[in-house]
Amino acid sequence: MELDKGRPANGGEGCLVGVVRIPVKIVAVLVVLPVRVVWDLLVAFGRTLNRHLFGPIGRGLSWCHRTVVRPVARALGLVLVTLLKLVFVWPWAGLWRYVLVPVGQGLTRLGSALTSHVLAPIGGALLRYLLRPAGQGISRLARAVYAHLLTPLGHGSARVLSFLGKALFVWPWVALWRYVLAPVGRGVAWSARWSGAGLGWLAKALLVWPWVALWRYVVTPIAVGAYRYVLAPVGRGLYTYVLTPLGHLLRGAWYLAGRISRALGRGLLLLWRGLVVRPARWAHRRIATPVGHLVREVWRTSRTAVREARAEVRRALFGTPPGEPARSRARSLGSTTAAGNTPAPEISLHKRQG
Repeated sequence: MELDKGRPANGGEGCLVGVVRIPVKIVAVLVVLPVRVVWDLLVAFGRTLNRHLFGPIGRGLSWCHRTVVRPVARALGLVLVTLLKLVFVWPWAGLWRYVLVPVGQGLTRLGSALTSHVLAPIGGALLRYLLRPAGQGISRLARAVYAHLLTPLGHGSARVLSFLGKALFVWPWVALWRYVLAPVGRGVAWSARWSGAGLGWLAKALLVWPWVALWRYVVTPIAVGAYRYVLAPVGRGLYTYVLTPLGHLLRGAWYLAGRISRALGRGLLLLWRGLVVRPARWAHRRIATPVGHLVREVWRTSRTAVREARAEVRRALFGTPPGEPARSRARSLGSTTAAGNTPAPEISLHKRQG
């Protein structure tokens, strides 16, 4: 209230603000207030659930995972890893280490011995006395045939084929391109270039320039003028005189609905405490507790009486058991145990003899 009094007085509000304020208040009371009340109730219910249900459940699950699931999973993992190694790793490792590696080493040594003492001498003899002389003879014969027969024949055939290829496939096409196709192509290209330029200018004159002129000299000035002199003032007026007061009113209505909902919540809490909690506490303290104490005392007295009557009947029928000392049923002041239940002090023989 003091802040409102300290503010300078604003100018008079327009009729539009006065007309809009009453429906906004009605909407705030009929729509915003129930929504805010429901929202506050949902928030309180969610906090209560988190405090009394989800939080303890989450802590219990975390403790169970930390103390039960994780150790059990770790132990099962170790057992599974050991079983997998026992089934899939250790047998193959033993087979590789104690069977395949020694066999491979033996085969390697045997192959090395065969290669060095049997195959190498045989191969050297074959290479020295059979393959090398045969290769030298074949090489000399091939060089002679290539130098004195194939080379002259190849040179002559290459010249003849080159002349025939040029005469059949090169010179006619070169002449056709140079004296027929190239002049015709240059003429067609010149005609197409100028025809394309004329068609492009005609297309621009018929299809582009009118629309550019329409956009530049008609549509753009009209749109700029409409925005500058119609839409912008209307938008500013709508924002200043309608949307801004409406937003302020809705914000005030939201805050007012929050205060009303909190006040309703505090009132309902006070009613709950006054109508339920305090009477229940008073009934528990003034009625249930004395009645419970009375029932406990009556039950204790009845149980003692029944026990004594049962003992008397047993004693009357069967007599007192031998060697069973009688114990007093009296109770010491301020104690819950019988007086005869306390153990007797120990007696020393040395003290008795003295």
